[in-house]
Amino acid sequence: MDIYARKKRWKWILFLSALVIVSISLLYTNTLVKKIAKDERNKVKIWAEAIQRKANLVNYTDVFFEKIRKEERKKGELWAEAYKKLMNPDPEKDYSLYLDIISENSNIPVIITDDKYNILNSRNTDFSKDTVKVLKGELLKEFSQFEPIKHSEYNITIYLFYKESKLYTELRLVLNDLTNSFFSEVVDNSLSVPVIVVDSNKQKIIASGNINKNLKETIALQNELHAMSLENQPIEVEVAGRGKNFIYYENSFLLTQLKYYPYIQFIIIGLFLLVSYFLFSISRRSEQNQVWLGMSKETAHQLGTPLSSLIAWVEMLKLNGIDRLMTDEIEKDIDRLETITKRFSKIGSEPELTNENIVEVTKKGISYLITRSPKKVKYIINIPENKEIIIPLNQHLFDWVIENLCRNAIDAMGGEGEIKIEMFEDDKFVYIDVSDTGKGISKSNFKTVFHPGYTSKKRGWGLGLSLSKRIIKEYHSGKIFVKSSVINKGTCFRIMLKNKI
Repeated sequence: MDIYARKKRWKWILFLSALVIVSISLLYTNTLVKKIAKDERNKVKIWAEAIQRKANLVNYTDVFFEKIRKEERKKGELWAEAYKKLMNPDPEKDYSLYLDIISENSNIPVIITDDKYNILNSRNTDFSKDTVKVLKGELLKEFSQFEPIKHSEYNITIYLFYKESKLYTELRLVLNDLTNSFFSEVVDNSLSVPVIVVDSNKQKIIASGNINKNLKETIALQNELHAMSLENQPIEVEVAGRGKNFIYYENSFLLTQLKYYPYIQFIIIGLFLLVSYFLFSISRRSEQNQVWLGMSKETAHQLGTPLSSLIAWVEMLKLNGIDRLMTDEIEKDIDRLETITKRFSKIGSEPELTNENIVEVTKKGISYLITRSPKKVKYIINIPENKEIIIPLNQHLFDWVIENLCRNAIDAMGGEGEIKIEMFEDDKFVYIDVSDTGKGISKSNFKTVFHPGYTSKKRGWGLGLSLSKRIIKEYHSGKIFVKSSVINKGTCFRIMLKNKI
């Protein structure tokens, strides 16, 4: 018992040590992962702030370009007004200022036509008045981005068409490139952050990056946006020419991996420990089996020689006229020794099961034990009378189980008390209960009592119940277990064997 208790204690110590080591490892890994995840999240935050600043820069550029557009409109109107004044000059007035205004226009393209769009004059254009006579087609469309200035006098109507300057056109192209590059930088980020840019209604995808899902369906898009918003607050931006947009993003794949890494590590370590324990258990059980086999074969061999001698001596006693009752009892013990020898010889080999009447086998085994038990031990037998229950059984090994249970009961009672043996059946099993009035077994040891080496006696190897479990479970495909036990009141063991119908 002390050896097994120490073994059990050491198992717990080793288990707790392993648990502490694993916990420290997981704690350290988790701390490290949190630091890396924090750094990764800070990078994403910096990226999000940079996106916001870039959007502000694009919007500021758009405002700046709008001011330039308005200024050019004013210049065009001023130039048209000057041209109108020069078309109807007053001799008494000074028109040098208007001439300066017209001459200083070096960048705004202007075309002057009559009411039939015949070109009268042009300035800062890319065509020659000799080749293009009428404002029409693509040229008219090009110069119609602003409403033309109309002037009528003396039944003569002229139109002044103008468009944005080359400088403004170049600036507008720069703005468009800046806007497009803004979305490109958002979705093609170096952090590999999954990004979706949607419109103000959150129904249409403007751009997306690092997304491997099909989001064409509205429901799928809304679910993905909701999942992203749970991780990070979406960025609201007002982009030039695009109106209000929302940028949704989630943690990078690396950050997601880091998040689940401690749990994966825990599972791997747990699987490793379970597999290791399983392999060590198989190895230990294999070693035990080899010990059982070697000990059993050696015991059977050692019993063989004195048993043969005892048989010869009994025959000599009979010839010499010794009391027949005495020799009969000796023969019973010799038969018992032969049975024990057969039991040991069958350990380690596949036992032969034959159809036996378990009622008769059990009665026979108990009757032998009754005559060799202390007088203060009372047997109560509740076994069906005149009934046959035929099941596959190895008689010698099954007797050994009944004997072990009864002898353990006698030891638990200190040689004084009651042993009750009951048998009943149903459609699936035959049940045999062996009860005693001994000192009982604590609930924590209900399974432990079947382990090799467990014993509560000062003398004993703790092999009886272990052998019994091996015989019932492995050889007869049955079950044996502690059905119930109360300290200082008794214990009941139950055997379950498959009923052959």
